[in-house]
Amino acid sequence: MTKKNIVVVGAGYAGVAATKFMAKKLKKDDVEITLIDRHSYHTMMTELHEVAGGRVEPTAIQYDLQRLFARKKNVKLVTDTVVGIDKEQKVVKTQAGSYAFDHLIIGMGGEPNDFGTPGVKEHGFTLWSFEDSVRIREHIEHTVAKAAIEPDATKRKAMLTFVVCGSGFTGIEMIGELVEWKDRLAEDYKLDPNEFTLKVVEAMPTILNMLNRNDANKAVRYLEKKNVELVLNAPIVEVFADHIKLKDGSTIPTHTLIWTAGVKATSDAADFGLEAARGNRLVANEYMEAKGYEDKNIYIIGDLVYYEEQPNTPTPQIVQAAEQTGHCAAANVVSAIKGDGEKHKFKSNYQGFMVSVGSKWGVAELFGKIHLSGFLAIIMKHIVNLKYFFDIRSGYYMFQYMMHEFFHIKDDRNVTRGHSSRYGNVLWSVPLRIFYGLVWFIEAFKKIVGNGEVLKPSTWFGEGSWFTGNSVFPWTWDYAKEAATTASSGAADAVGGASATAATTASSVADAVGGASGAADAATSGGAEAATHAAHFGLSYAYGEEPMAVLDKAPDWFSSIMKVMMPNMDVAMFFQKMMVFVEIGIALCIMAGLFTWLMNGTTIILVAMFCMSGMFYWVNIWFIPVAFALMNGSGRAVGLDRWVIPWIQKKLGGWWYGKPKSLYNQK
Repeated sequence: MTKKNIVVVGAGYAGVAATKFMAKKLKKDDVEITLIDRHSYHTMMTELHEVAGGRVEPTAIQYDLQRLFARKKNVKLVTDTVVGIDKEQKVVKTQAGSYAFDHLIIGMGGEPNDFGTPGVKEHGFTLWSFEDSVRIREHIEHTVAKAAIEPDATKRKAMLTFVVCGSGFTGIEMIGELVEWKDRLAEDYKLDPNEFTLKVVEAMPTILNMLNRNDANKAVRYLEKKNVELVLNAPIVEVFADHIKLKDGSTIPTHTLIWTAGVKATSDAADFGLEAARGNRLVANEYMEAKGYEDKNIYIIGDLVYYEEQPNTPTPQIVQAAEQTGHCAAANVVSAIKGDGEKHKFKSNYQGFMVSVGSKWGVAELFGKIHLSGFLAIIMKHIVNLKYFFDIRSGYYMFQYMMHEFFHIKDDRNVTRGHSSRYGNVLWSVPLRIFYGLVWFIEAFKKIVGNGEVLKPSTWFGEGSWFTGNSVFPWTWDYAKEAATTASSGAADAVGGASATAATTASSVADAVGGASGAADAATSGGAEAATHAAHFGLSYAYGEEPMAVLDKAPDWFSSIMKVMMPNMDVAMFFQKMMVFVEIGIALCIMAGLFTWLMNGTTIILVAMFCMSGMFYWVNIWFIPVAFALMNGSGRAVGLDRWVIPWIQKKLGGWWYGKPKSLYNQK
């Protein structure tokens, strides 16, 4: 079969979803998938407001394409701008070259729609790209800094008035970020937070019109509680550098207008010669095939596509629709290449809508039935975002997302209200780390020395050492019973083969009776002593008290596992000796601050196993919380992790993903 060339234009949600799907389904076929985008990264568009509102660093929403497709050998990345499509010759033309295709998927996305409102381009700020979010962030910081030294109260008030035009998801999420950010800005620039004014200007009489009205009204009440002014039924007719003009003739003095009022198809696709509809979106049929070019294998997906699943209702320009149109087009390409003759119709399956109003509060509508608000809505949004990383098979960026959203957060701006933030001086944990490692080392060393003298190595490995004698593991008592049974059997055979006399037999019986009597006395005495020295629960050692074990005996299920792992005494002794070296290794690594997270995680597992075996006491249970505490990056302060971990990350990242570039042009 002749090699098939698939070209995907646009690395947004739709383009990435389509490329991932085809790369997986066609990995055994002779195909090459070329993904072309003007950037070398994929942008997490749903989190733009977090960068613009100063919550996360800009790199938190940039996902390098090579990291997303590093293990996909049939995907070629190209960083370039598409300038035209020769539909007859089936060639995509870019600024730097051209790419022949057998199948073409166009998913170049959309762009802000200012509806021709004068002054928006010159004086307003849109929020539709990575560059937009950084521009807004820098403008706000610069404007607040200027306002802090502005002596004129009227001018300062205009500078500290921030207006968001549009009350859809993007607009409400943006104003939510400003609600939280203004306190930090006020503190940094020595301003009164009450000097800040936040407004949402909306042409419609209500906000969040894609949501159930009850859910939207909850957002209204929350915003009003946070002193956000909602200016409704107020279309903006003109934008100036220091104020905006509304349809009723009134004005709002402001130096910052963030425009989120509408979306249209990207203007870059206007010259492709494909039929366009409302908002310049390109028309496609139910298979996502471009209208009029169904025989050319050209597909339209994402925000760019105009397809009416219901009369006069095109697919919404949201992430769910983008991904689903991408999957539909990709499935049809796969079917065409494999020749199974099956064509897939687009069928939407929108599972709900979620909007965050800041980092701690939100509203969500799921499956048209479940309505959440507050903490639960934010948790659900995080779950949906994490699912996205699972869908595109990127464990690396799933981990990075969790770090940015839960741990690398300042000013308590996350769903845990800052309690999960790892920002702090880990230097103060260094003494604890060294002490903890020393405790492990001493405990391991005692198992080597046994009853010998520490300063006389010749006495080591003797009585009491884990390297001499029987296993200390409680479940190896069965081995001792087996040994005793074997010895008794041998003795019985020997006696049976000898000439036993009645006197000898009588003497043996008498001895046995005497032994039994002595054993009974000993048992009674031991029971009384045990009652006197009963184990006492405590988390610290009390003089004269017997410490209580976490478990008196190993649970049956745990014993069963251990018996499989240690079926005889030889294996048990091997594990016993190996455990000593493991403990020494853990001790040295913790003291040196090397692989601190891994070593303390291993400690937690080992202590849990010791507890299960009945070999660990409550007075030492502090081993577990200390291990958790030291997993906060303690090894990066006065420890080897400061140099070793970054080096390993760099080497492994380069081996697995390759070297990230600002420009991809793979041949």
